[in-house]
Amino acid sequence: MTVRVRLLSYNVHHCQGMDGRVAPERVARLIGRLDPDIVALQELDVHRARTARVDQPRLIGDLLRMDVHFHSTLKLAREQFGTAVLSRWPLSKIRSSSLPSLAGRKLEDRAALWVRVDLGGLELQVVNTHLGLTRGERRLQAEALLGPEWLGHPDCREPRVLCGDFNMTGGGELTCFDGLCVPASWSRVGPPPKTWPSLLPFLALDRVFVSPRIEVESVFSPRDGLARIASDHLPVVATLLIHA
Repeated sequence: MTVRVRLLSYNVHHCQGMDGRVAPERVARLIGRLDPDIVALQELDVHRARTARVDQPRLIGDLLRMDVHFHSTLKLAREQFGTAVLSRWPLSKIRSSSLPSLAGRKLEDRAALWVRVDLGGLELQVVNTHLGLTRGERRLQAEALLGPEWLGHPDCREPRVLCGDFNMTGGGELTCFDGLCVPASWSRVGPPPKTWPSLLPFLALDRVFVSPRIEVESVFSPRDGLARIASDHLPVVATLLIHA
C-alpha cells in the first residue's frame, strides 16, 4: 500500500503580509491553491487584539474544510499564539508541549505539536515545531525532539514527518536529526528551497524531514506574487509517497 501525500509547512507571521495587512483569508487562498493534504502552520493568533480577535487556525481550517489541532505557546487571558496542524484526513493530537530553553536566555516560548493522521488504514505521525533564534537553544530543542517524549517515543513509529520553522541557516547544524529523520529537501531532491524573507528569499529556514519509509517525490516553494506578499516566509510544499 502506498499513499501520496502533499504536505505544506508555513510560517504565516500571524497572517500579516509584507504589505502590512492582516489577512488570514489570503493565507488560506494561497494554501488552497497549492492543494495540500496536510498543513503545518507556525505563528498563528487566536483572539488577539492585534489581529481583530480572530481565531486564525479555526478560520483557515474552515475555509480549507480541514480538521484542525492548535497548540498555544503564549497565553494572555483569552489571547493565544502558537502552531497548528490541519488535515483533509482524520487526525488526533498525541502530544503538545513546550520545548526547553537555555536558563536566563529564553527570548520566546517554543513548542511542538505531534498529531497522528489516519490515511485510510495507514497512520502517519506528524510533528510540527518552531525552534528558537539562538544556536544553543536550537540544539537543546533538537535534542528534546529526538528524545523519548517526541520522535524517540515508542508510539512515534514509522512513517513520520518532522517539519516547521527551524531557524537554522546551515546544513551542518541539522545533523542532530540524522538517524531518525532524513532531511527531505536536501538529501533527496537537492538543496532546500529558500523561504525567508519572502520578497527576496536567501535563507532556508523552513524544512521538512522524513523517516526512511517515506519517499520524497518533490519539494518546492512557490514564488508567485501571492506567496511573496501573504507572509514574511514562503511555504514549503513536499509531495511524499508513504509506503506501508
